Amino acid sequence: MSRRALLASLLVLAAASAAHAQTPAQMHEQAIVLDTHFDTPANFSASGWSIMDRHDFAVDGTQVDYPRMVEGGVDGGVFVVFTPQRGRDAVADMWSRDHALTRTAEILQMTARHHEHFALVTTPAEARAVLAAGKKFVFISLENGAPLAGDLSLMETFYKLGVRMMGPVHFANNDLADSSTDPKGPEFGGLSDKGRAFVRHANDLGIVIDPSHASDQALDQMLDLSRAPLVLSHSGVKAVYDHPRNIPDDLLRKLADKGGVIQVNAFSGYMVETPRIPERNAALAALAQKYGPQRDVKPEQRDAYLAERAAIEAQYPLPRANMDDLMKHILHVVETVGIDHVGLSGDFDGGGGIEGLEDVTAFPALTARLVAAGFTQDDLDKFWGGNVLRVMEQVQAAATR
Repeated sequence: MSRRALLASLLVLAAASAAHAQTPAQMHEQAIVLDTHFDTPANFSASGWSIMDRHDFAVDGTQVDYPRMVEGGVDGGVFVVFTPQRGRDAVADMWSRDHALTRTAEILQMTARHHEHFALVTTPAEARAVLAAGKKFVFISLENGAPLAGDLSLMETFYKLGVRMMGPVHFANNDLADSSTDPKGPEFGGLSDKGRAFVRHANDLGIVIDPSHASDQALDQMLDLSRAPLVLSHSGVKAVYDHPRNIPDDLLRKLADKGGVIQVNAFSGYMVETPRIPERNAALAALAQKYGPQRDVKPEQRDAYLAERAAIEAQYPLPRANMDDLMKHILHVVETVGIDHVGLSGDFDGGGGIEGLEDVTAFPALTARLVAAGFTQDDLDKFWGGNVLRVMEQVQAAATR
């Protein structure tokens, strides 16, 4: 072949390659996009709030709804049954149980009411079928094991209701495990005996264990005890920012060796230094005294609460993490343990959100950043959903009941 003919052939091949090259938006659309920690069910009981309406984060502080999921190319997610820690006696155990059952029922009610757009799923195969039918899939997770503390047999009750992921502990130590953020420090040196039984029951049922809020010792013990991989549904890495909620590299490698996944958490306070401003803290404490915790604000008081909260934020602003900070966590995981063990959670409607990633509509912008960093379509398929769906399949395959 002459030099001229060779050059012509190369030009034809280059043109064909360019014609078939996909944009980041097209690559995002091709992936199954899911978030493993939507705290959105906390909004379901708010007066006048509907997941089918398009909301505005700047107006009502919410970050997930059906129109914004469509805009952000989000195919589904893990919707969370969050239960605050209110004590550890029999009365608190019953309150926690009833609260979690009510929140679970609200998720089931939402999927039933809007069955043309959402469907409850319990397996990756069901999620793919729902996606093929043009709907959004809904997995359910239990955040904080407080509802189970009085009776671990309730794990099977929640399993029958559709729950397929459970985290044993939240901000404070409970009867199952030490928290990474309890100011009193560790109580059990990791897991309690009941916490060890929790791990066994989760394995038997085929429930994904989520140690996101657990202490490092508790996470280490769960990795040793579990017969199946684990998912940190919303966490970060200590090597990038040293915070108790973030995982050190030795446990990151152990998580990956087990086949598990860390879903990097877009939560500013776990990504950048947050200075202590006494006046701000006092104002927020007074706001909580007036309305209660944000998750428990009465529907009819929500607008007033948000307006007063915004005024405090404006008067005493804090530095916020941005997409560069998020990318540092993601790329560190990839460099340390590989693309098979990383994903994302915005921790939306639960305090998450950073500059450039305020709600689910910003997910395509993150995909563009990932593509610019060298992610291929195969990488994106794993990152946005494939890794977590693979772990779910492994957990269910290892179940004995």
